[in-house]
Order: sequence, then structure tokens, then C-alpha cells
Amino acid sequence: MEHLDPSLVDWSRAQFALTALYHWIFVPLTLGLTFLVAIMETIYVKTGDIWWKKTTKFWMTLLAINFAIGLATGIIMEFEFGTNWSNYSWIVGDIFGAPLAIEGLMAFFMESTFFAIMFFGWDKVSKKTHLISTWLVAIGSNLSALWILVANGWMQHPVGMHFNPDTARNEMVNFWEILFNPNAYSKFLHTISSGYVLAALFIISVSSWYLLKGRNIQFAKRSIMIAASFGLIVSIFNLTTGDDSARQAALNQPMKLAAMEGLYDGKSSAPIVAFGILNPKKNYLNDEKEFLFKIEIPDGLSLLGFHSIDAYVPGIKQLVLGDKEHNITSAAQKLSIGKKAVTALTNYKIAKKEGDTLQAQSALNIFEENAKYLGYGYLEKPEDVIPNVPITFYAFHTMVTFGFWFITLFIIILYLAMTNELEQKRWFLKAALWSLPLGYIAQEAGWIVAEVGRQPWAIQDMLPVGMATSQLSSTSVMFTFWMFAILFTALLIAEVKIMITQIKIGPEEV
Repeated sequence: MEHLDPSLVDWSRAQFALTALYHWIFVPLTLGLTFLVAIMETIYVKTGDIWWKKTTKFWMTLLAINFAIGLATGIIMEFEFGTNWSNYSWIVGDIFGAPLAIEGLMAFFMESTFFAIMFFGWDKVSKKTHLISTWLVAIGSNLSALWILVANGWMQHPVGMHFNPDTARNEMVNFWEILFNPNAYSKFLHTISSGYVLAALFIISVSSWYLLKGRNIQFAKRSIMIAASFGLIVSIFNLTTGDDSARQAALNQPMKLAAMEGLYDGKSSAPIVAFGILNPKKNYLNDEKEFLFKIEIPDGLSLLGFHSIDAYVPGIKQLVLGDKEHNITSAAQKLSIGKKAVTALTNYKIAKKEGDTLQAQSALNIFEENAKYLGYGYLEKPEDVIPNVPITFYAFHTMVTFGFWFITLFIIILYLAMTNELEQKRWFLKAALWSLPLGYIAQEAGWIVAEVGRQPWAIQDMLPVGMATSQLSSTSVMFTFWMFAILFTALLIAEVKIMITQIKIGPEEV
């Protein structure tokens, strides 16, 4: 810890955050658009209507543009685990690497192989073979997300492993416990369903532009109907998976839940904040009000987190200072236990090296008694366990607010389409057009909640971010940060320009 460079940690975090946020601009559209394209092609194969073939090929072209650029950012992000986070890779690589390896060997090769048939195989293979390839691309891309989110879910709630004091590595002991980790499948379902919502918004936005321009009316209306129907179903499903994600946070990451709601003082029958402005003067020690202004739903947070209106929800104050009544260990006590574990682990390694068997066994016994809070031993003070509350709170509420708007949007679109009034409501078509950026903001906000909300942990309660970095110079990380920022921005601009050009060309010339 005494050799830790804070600027290195900050720049490493910034670089990974930059890569992840850019990567996630492309991924959710791929996850959802693959299924929407598969649905459209299924209609073509069933009906034989050549018009549906043109529609499928148009949206498939936009999918291909997005897929190619998203691939580049994803590869860079995986390399960063080895370059910038080598301590992390050493300590948890035996576990974290397994799902990523499966993703590459099974899902990625599957989607890449059949993507070539899907995109280049028109009129070269039979209709049914091409349709199967399209569906396999959709399944493969979502299987990729599964294995990546299994790894991320383990970071949020580590299970199925044992810490080996001889190697200072966490080793997998139960693969199935990791795969069926409730946090992992909850995160997977919520993430992919949010991607489906974004894909529906994408098709609706582009189709709305055509209707506003008076172009490709039949194409736009049919596309918008499929997207809105699909979007409404998956957005309602997204609500249920979001509820489960909040429950997992309540059970395994209570500090994250408290930050999501700006809850400093725990309470039973805790309300949920529908809208609020945090008081910047508030901290867990003073008596300032938590909010300058708020609108609450009574009992909502207790119901969301524990499915009971009477449940007690701990606040930031209780999680830092402890609460004997509710059996909450203070952060200071966890730090004390963790430092005993760190010291014992060091003594164990020294005794082993010197061949002192009795001293090594004694140190090992002390370590095992205190290993539960090993990660806390690397924190400096109790308040270090508090994430950035304003960022987490506002990101969470932005995501939720936009999520409800999307449900409303899909319902109104379906009503107007069925009553044949959609073309006349130009104001609403403009609202639908500009809902696409809101979809991207909601996507990024969700990941900000997931990752900022669990700080300071790289692995929840086990490995602080500061201890996960590589021994690099902060200057080199700073240089690559700006290099990637320029590269990713150029890729994003290129994608937007190519997309806009293809959309202006339209489905007739695809």
C-alpha cells in the first residue's frame, strides 16, 4: 500500500471506464437488433413476401455496421485486464478467466461464423439455412453477453471459490455455483432486456424519421409496429428484472442500494424516492437533511429491496458505523479484522519461506479466522466503503425515469398505429425520434449504477480497486487514455456517419 500511486489508480480506472462506456454504445443495439432482424426474416420465410426480405436486409446492414465497430472496442477492453489490471488478473484470473474463455470459444465463434452466412449468404444458401443462421447469430451474441455477465456478476457477489494463501489467488471450487449465481443471471436478464429496448427504440427512431420525411411509408409503419410490440413486451420484462437486480443489491451490496436511494439513515418501511435533489452538505455524520427536495413513494424501498413493506433497509450511516440492533458490523471493525488477516498472511508467507512450520501454521490459523474481511485490510479509513452517492443516485433515477417513458412511448405508438393516426401526429414522431438518445443515456446510466455503486471494490468485499492495478507509470496510462479517447471518438463518428448515409439511401437501394 505504501508504494501505491493514487494517480495510477485514477488513470487506470478512467481508461477502463472510457473503454467500457464506449463499448456499451455498440453492444446493446447488437443484442436486440439481431433478434428483431431474425423476427423480420422469419416473417419473410413464412410469407414469401419479397418486401420483408428488403426490410430484413436493410436493418441487417445497419446491424453489421454496429457489430463491426463494437467488436474493436470489446477486444481492447479485454486486453486491459492484462495491461492495466494485472494484480486483479493474478488474484481472480482462475475464476474470472473461465467464463471469458467460454465466451470466446463457444459464443463468439458461433456468432462470428454464422454472421458471415447471415450477411453474405443471401441467395447462396436456402431460405431456411439462412434463417437458421440469423437466429444463431442472435443466440450467439446473447450467449456472449451471458458469459461476460456471469464474470461481472461474480465480481458483484463472489461465490464458488477458495482463497489459496500459498499463491494469493482465488481458485474455483464450484463452477455451477458461479454460473447460477443469482446476481449473475439477474444482471444478465436485466442487461439483455435493456438492449432489446434500445434496439426497439432504434428502429422506431429511424422509422419515425422516414414518416416525418414522407418516405418509405409502408416500410416505416410495418417496422415501427414490430419494434413497438417487441419493445413493449421486453420493457415490461425489463421492469421485473430490474426489481430482481435491486433485491440482489439489497441482499449482497447494501451500500450500493443505500447510495442508489441517497439513504443515509436506515429505517423500516423505507420509502423510495421517485424524484429528488440531494443536499450536497449531507454526509453520514452530520444532521443535515438528505434532500433539498424529494417526492417519495411510501414503503417503496422496503418493498423493492426485500419484498416486504415492513422490512428494515440500512442506510449509509449504519453500514459505516454499525448497528447492533440489526446485526450490522461496523466498517471500522471490518477494517480491523481485515488488517489482522493481511498481517497474518504476510507472516505465513515469511514463515513458509524460512521453513518455520509451527509459525506458519499459527499464522495460517489466524488468517483463516479473519479472512472473511481480507479486502477491508487494504482500505485506509471506514468511510472509504462509501461510493460516490450523487453519481449513483442520479444515474439510477435517470435510468428508471427513462425506462417508464419508453413503456409509455411503446403503448402510445401501438395505439396510434392501430387507429391509423401515427403519420398525423408529427409532434409525437419527433418525440419518438429523439427518444433514441435517451435510450443510450439509460444504458450508460445502468452501468454507472452497477460499477460506481460497488466502489471501492473491484471484487465486492474482497479486492479494492487500488490493489488491482498493474505496476505501471501513470504517464503511460494517461497517454493511452487520450489515445483511446481519440480512437473511440473517431470510431463513433464513423459509425454515425455510415449509419446516417445508409438510412438516407433507404431500404430500396440496400
